Amino acid sequence: MMTASRVVAVAVVLGLAAVSVYPFIRPERLVRPEVAQVEKKAAPADAKQVADTKIAQTDPEQFDKLQRSKPTDGANVERQVMEDGSIVTKITPKDRNKDGPVIIDANANGPQDSKNAMLPDENLIEDTPDGKLPIVSADGTRPFDRYARPWSGTRGTRIAIVIGGLGLSQTGTQRALKLLPEEITLAFAANGNSLGRWMPEARRGGHEILLQVPMEPFDYPDNDPGPLTLAHANSTDRNIELLHQSMAKMTNYTGIMNYLGGRLLADSTALEPVMRDIGQRGLMFLDDGSSAQSLSATYAKAFTMPHAFADIVLDNEVNKPAILKKLDELERIALRKGSAIGVASGFDESVDAIAEWAKQAGDHGIEIVGVSVLANVPN
Repeated sequence: MMTASRVVAVAVVLGLAAVSVYPFIRPERLVRPEVAQVEKKAAPADAKQVADTKIAQTDPEQFDKLQRSKPTDGANVERQVMEDGSIVTKITPKDRNKDGPVIIDANANGPQDSKNAMLPDENLIEDTPDGKLPIVSADGTRPFDRYARPWSGTRGTRIAIVIGGLGLSQTGTQRALKLLPEEITLAFAANGNSLGRWMPEARRGGHEILLQVPMEPFDYPDNDPGPLTLAHANSTDRNIELLHQSMAKMTNYTGIMNYLGGRLLADSTALEPVMRDIGQRGLMFLDDGSSAQSLSATYAKAFTMPHAFADIVLDNEVNKPAILKKLDELERIALRKGSAIGVASGFDESVDAIAEWAKQAGDHGIEIVGVSVLANVPN
């Protein structure tokens, strides 16, 4: 029989043992180490960022619906182009009044990051009954600025080559995207097919892109550019309606290029409202140079919009040796002027010749640039 003193001693020993063992058997110690580590790393502040990243990777259309915020959304932005071509930007604060989820784009006032080049910038889009149309953003950024292909900035000999008519032939378009280097500018025909598929693929490939709008030629309707053709006999409202239907076919383009159009480009009454609308939307106009009577440069200057003329059509004769000779001629023009623009269609022969020439251009001291680099951009 245990005495009272022995009972007390046993109780003390058992109490001390319990205190010593408790840290090793308490509930939180029973959590597996790897689970505890994961829970420690996951922070509520990062959950939104992770979710948006997953949306961007798996559902670009849903990602595009999210509200984006740029660093200058809380600022007034003023730009001034200096005589040497440099741009001075003045930023002053203003009230911020946006609500809802936000994606920060730290490079929103310059060319798109190549990783996001296939996604349209919602600040440069307005939703209309015709679809998504390009606009100038609240801070003055134009589609021309945002979707332009970056270049080296050196003042050497520069050449831009634009391949047009893409989207009309599925196999031809796919072949051009596969073979042409990213420095070549691609122009998609508004009457083409699957432009919503080809645009992201072209942008992912590093290409600057244009939209080719069908315009009335002198021999119309015998030579018919298609159902969206802007015609001199149309009312202004009708031509603008057709222009907007073309514009809504895709996004992420720096400008408009004519497809045919000799008659329309020479008609001041018909051309003036078309050029005004293009300029107000922050787009450049590339004239393919096929019409000596074109008034596009006159109206581009009047509306202070970016504008460029092609120096030469490379594939009037559709065979590879002839196109290579035209490319030699384009080089001579560029060496004389400092820069030059060549245009061609997406024929197999044109694509093959230009892809071959592009591989050697650097050896000739030539930098191939996006066509926006060679546009005349009024202050």
